[in-house]
Amino acid sequence: MSKTIFITGTSKGFGRIWTETFLEQGYKVAATARNLDTLQDLIHTYGEAILPIELDVNDRDACFKAVEKANEYFGSIDVIINNAGYGLFGAIEETTEKEARDQIETNVFGLLWVTQAVIPIMRKQGYGHIIQVSSVLGVVSPPVLGLYNASKFAVEAISESLSAEVKGFGISVTIVEPNSFGTEWSGTSAVHTEANPVYDEIKKAFFESFTEDSIGIPEATKNAILKLVNSPMPPLRMILGKVAYPWIKQTYEQRLAVWDEWKEISAEAHGK
Repeated sequence: MSKTIFITGTSKGFGRIWTETFLEQGYKVAATARNLDTLQDLIHTYGEAILPIELDVNDRDACFKAVEKANEYFGSIDVIINNAGYGLFGAIEETTEKEARDQIETNVFGLLWVTQAVIPIMRKQGYGHIIQVSSVLGVVSPPVLGLYNASKFAVEAISESLSAEVKGFGISVTIVEPNSFGTEWSGTSAVHTEANPVYDEIKKAFFESFTEDSIGIPEATKNAILKLVNSPMPPLRMILGKVAYPWIKQTYEQRLAVWDEWKEISAEAHGK
């Protein structure tokens, strides 16, 4: 069955790959990007099936107008995919106020504005699926990406609460948690802090931990995303890639072990 999908950040990476995949399947797609020139080939190929929308997700009013435009054009929105975002690389101490605020503005507030805009539409329809692109780094938090990790932890919390709030309206929520993939996320799309040499060794060790086999192939996610948007009972969380699951499992085992070690002191602090 054909679906209508609204997706942000479609100029490159997952957004571009998934947009083209949906169009190939005969879906209707509202595709947002800061620069619509990046979508011209898709517009030429798929015509009225794609609605290109120029959008900076940091602009709340523009997010609401974009969602409304898509709803008016297609008559409904079945799925919304909050994909827009970028990575900020650098140690916590190195991060400027502007870099920190910009990271949270785009990755958290941009997602929040689009989500808020679509909820009334889906509630009125009585159905819908909100897909939030998070990261394995929304569950585990290695060094060098602290502010990015924080933004994805926030996406996880917002989306988990949202899931409980909108379930009764027939709206599903899924948090997609990719591990590292060979997109522009860590390349041309990334922002880097001004380096402090005291963190050189930590950064070196971090980047050397990524082997060729640990970095996924973006195009290989096509089947997974199609299965997700077509699932009658979509999961709250879905991992993309083979590295994320063992990393998350190990992290939670370590957390549980520490919490268990301190549980008597923790209980004592309750006071009664």
